[in-house]
Amino acid sequence: MKVEARLFDVTTIFFFLSAIVYGVWAKEPVGTVGLILTGGLSLIIGSYFHFVARRITQRPEDNPDAEVSDGAGELGFFSPGSYWPVALAASAGLTGIALAFWQIWLLVIAAVLVLLTIGGLVFEYHTRPEHD
Repeated sequence: MKVEARLFDVTTIFFFLSAIVYGVWAKEPVGTVGLILTGGLSLIIGSYFHFVARRITQRPEDNPDAEVSDGAGELGFFSPGSYWPVALAASAGLTGIALAFWQIWLLVIAAVLVLLTIGGLVFEYHTRPEHD
C-alpha cells in the first residue's frame, strides 16, 4: 500500500500547486476551488492508504528488492461465470443516458432494470458444487 500512498501524495501536491498557480494566473475562483477540492479528495485517499499500509504486512509491491516470483500465488476469488455484472453495467449506462436526456419513461424502465440486475447479482446461485 505504500506505492499507492506515494502515488496519491504526488497527485495531492500536484493539485495543490496547480490550484496556487491557477489562482494567481487566472484569478478565477471557481477553478481554484475545484482544484483545491480535488487535492483534498486526493489527500483523503492518500491518507487512507498510509493508514492501511501501517497495519498490514509488507507486500511484494512495497519491497524494492522483490522478485516477480514473490508475488505469485492466489490473488483472490473472482466469479468466473456470472453475466450479471455486465447486465448491471448496461442498465446503469441506460440510466445515465435517461438522466442525460431527461426521458422520464426511459428512466423508469432503466431503474426497473437496475433493480432487477441487482437482485440477480445478489441472489444468483451456482449449480456446480463448491471446490475447496
